[in-house]
Amino acid sequence: MPGIRAHQLPPDELRAGVRQWCAEHVPHDWHERQTSASHEEFVRFQNWWFGELRAAGYAVPHWPQSWGGGFDLARQAVIFEELARADAPRLSLHFVSLHHAAGTFLDAGTPEQRSRYLPGILDGAVWCQGFSEPEAGSDLASLRTRAERHGDVYVVNGQKIWASGAAYAQHCLLLVRTDPGAPKRRGISYLVMDMDSPGVLVRPIRQITGEEHFCEIFLTDVEIPVGNLIGAENDGWRVAQSTLASERGGTMIELAERLAVGLRRLLLEAAGPGGPPPTADTVVGDRLARLAREVQALRLLVRQVITRSSSELAQGAHASVVKLYYSELLQRLTAFGMELAGLDGQRAVRRPVGSGWESGAWLLDHIGSWEWTIPGGTSEIQRNIIAERALGLPREPAA
Repeated sequence: MPGIRAHQLPPDELRAGVRQWCAEHVPHDWHERQTSASHEEFVRFQNWWFGELRAAGYAVPHWPQSWGGGFDLARQAVIFEELARADAPRLSLHFVSLHHAAGTFLDAGTPEQRSRYLPGILDGAVWCQGFSEPEAGSDLASLRTRAERHGDVYVVNGQKIWASGAAYAQHCLLLVRTDPGAPKRRGISYLVMDMDSPGVLVRPIRQITGEEHFCEIFLTDVEIPVGNLIGAENDGWRVAQSTLASERGGTMIELAERLAVGLRRLLLEAAGPGGPPPTADTVVGDRLARLAREVQALRLLVRQVITRSSSELAQGAHASVVKLYYSELLQRLTAFGMELAGLDGQRAVRRPVGSGWESGAWLLDHIGSWEWTIPGGTSEIQRNIIAERALGLPREPAA
């Protein structure tokens, strides 16, 4: 089809092209190479892989056409599915940049802010998210980091925690309290902070798996220009809902498909080389069948949810339903993988840097799965959101 662009290709033709591209470009040994990678090597690898995807036109299919995307949902699904099925590396270093930051600017940013920041994201700029605090994780609206306006700048003091990738980031999406006297959800503002600003200190948090992608951020008299305010002052809570909704859009297609890949891995390991089919053991067969049904239900659920607009996602419980269902299904699947692996599966091994939960070692994958029930709102918080926004149940009165 002469002159046709990738986002206009018929889905079947696009799928064949993405599959062929993956066969030629996904490094077959990336797991092994990243298992022993230093932090510097991890950053170089992630930047290289982002460049490969961008050159192919597959890095930002969920963005508008004017910014290099323009794929409809059906074609986005094709790209994310094929990347997952090819076991392509995840862009974990650029996740906040490509989804949270971009989604926020496209939904709530000014034209000047989009022109200032989106080209940098396409060039590989790394962003982090400064939302959670030591006393305001699940109850995000209780955040205490203060921003006081002095002329053309906000002066910020406080602490953030669990900021993924902050040690590598150039910019931060920052929630601050600008009106301490207002009801807690109404006194919050949303700022963009340059990570090299004086007064910013980043401290990585070492995890049980040996990784350090979560960080603390300490802020001491940090000056942020007023022009870095996204949305109106004291309206940051509303903007933040768009940010959180953006992570559960098209990217959930890929996560659901990677879960399906994990299920296929379970099936192969349950059978063993030359062994009987998994269904030969009725207990194992029943559990695998149940997981298969749940994975397929997740796929269907994701496709329903991503058809919602960003405002619907921000106001409703759809994103919370997906997040809750995916994270707890991931725990069940990886836990069963540990059971099938037996004692051999309990060996302490290193997982590839940035591999998420798909390391190839069920023990580490199961440990990694617990991250998903905490960031972006714990499972308990998601159930509260679903109860209030979907079921219409009343909020429990304060004591």
